[in-house]
Amino acid sequence: MANSHHSAGPLVAGVDSSTQSVKVVIRKADTGELVRQGRASHPDGTEVDPAHWEAALTSACNDAGGLDGVSAISIGGQQHGMVTLDSNGDVIRPALLWNDTRSAQAARDLNTEMGGDAETAKKVGSVLVASFTATKLRWLADHEKANAEKVAAVALPHDWLSWHLQGGKDFTKLFTDRSDASGTGYFDSVTSTYREDLLKSALRTDRSIITPRIVAPSAFGGETLSGIPIAAGAGDNAGAALGVQAQPGDVVVSLGTSGTAFAVSDTPTHDPSGAVAGFADATGRFLPLVCTLNAARILDAATRILGKTHDEVGALALTAAPGAHGLSLLPYFEGERTPNRPDATGVFAGMNLNNSNPADIARAMIEGMLCGLVDAVDALEQLGVSVKRVLLIGGAAKNPAIASIASSLFGREVLVPQPGEYVADGAARQAAWALLGGATPPQWNLGEVISSHSEPTPHVVESYRTLRDRTKSW
Repeated sequence: MANSHHSAGPLVAGVDSSTQSVKVVIRKADTGELVRQGRASHPDGTEVDPAHWEAALTSACNDAGGLDGVSAISIGGQQHGMVTLDSNGDVIRPALLWNDTRSAQAARDLNTEMGGDAETAKKVGSVLVASFTATKLRWLADHEKANAEKVAAVALPHDWLSWHLQGGKDFTKLFTDRSDASGTGYFDSVTSTYREDLLKSALRTDRSIITPRIVAPSAFGGETLSGIPIAAGAGDNAGAALGVQAQPGDVVVSLGTSGTAFAVSDTPTHDPSGAVAGFADATGRFLPLVCTLNAARILDAATRILGKTHDEVGALALTAAPGAHGLSLLPYFEGERTPNRPDATGVFAGMNLNNSNPADIARAMIEGMLCGLVDAVDALEQLGVSVKRVLLIGGAAKNPAIASIASSLFGREVLVPQPGEYVADGAARQAAWALLGGATPPQWNLGEVISSHSEPTPHVVESYRTLRDRTKSW
């Protein structure tokens, strides 16, 4: 066999410690070939004792057959979560996760204190919302003063796990990367430095607070107690971008419970409107990101309304003409974050006897869901982000209608990579990069990427935007 010398090549482990579970993939460093994998669940809730993450990681590694023979590991993780540590390195209170909204008022207060939304975006790349770590620290200072006074260091989920793989306790071993630090609200990703003044202000203290040191994208930050080097790690979206091998000019549109559109960009963004978060990526570039609340669940609703499976809804939609004979859907079933309409509801418009049929309803629901993400990509382009290709990932990307309808709405080629654990894969690829060296991460064979190229249908997006703007005051 020509490739037999590769069979004994080094192995790398990639971890995705997400909100609901932890996934571990073990791959060959040079080719990316999957060797084995494992997973374990996390507890529900918006605050979690980090000890659960550590126990789940151990369990997932065991499920993957252990780390014997692994030459490097990297942790990708859910962004923003606040892990507060006392001077002994012990966790002070359960971590507040990104989806814990009790700090919404704190976010408004901090944006005001920093000089307004435009100034905040200039300082830290994004207008703060409740998900950002800084807002949770302010909530802590205002509601749990005794706990706030004990804070000696602040970590995020992936930093904390990388630290505990080294035994914890020693703050000099606490490290992170730019991508995750850029979601704290006290880090400037343009200069790659913490804004200690903003961190102190958030916590209402004049004490110095320890933050994880920033490790370069292709470097190791430490090693596990058993001697395996640990790469820098990444926030989940940056990990996913690495996992699908996104390049500048690529926008990744993820159709999960919520929808996200994020681009690998050579230049930073600062959006005073708050629509685009100015994160860093995991390669030394930037990762401007837009989040919408309504994605795959719109398709779930379509299956209930029409009494069909997901695949049947997709097949029905493809039998209808683009624009569904004038039927448009505004997909704000759970309110919306981008645009910021938390109290909005969904709207069907343009309904008549001609389009009151399952095929047009299926088409309108898919078009409405995707048009929200066309707006997201448009917001990126308006900030100067180059968009050449759209990569569709997430559960809903598998629907047979999504890629072709998306291509017609985005007006460009749409690529659908093979389904996978993109964040864990990105972490594994980062570990391979640190292990193998080189100016860029290794290029892995991701399997067949399906390309879709449909005739552009700008009139559909125009109808959607007319409805969107008409309902602003509803």
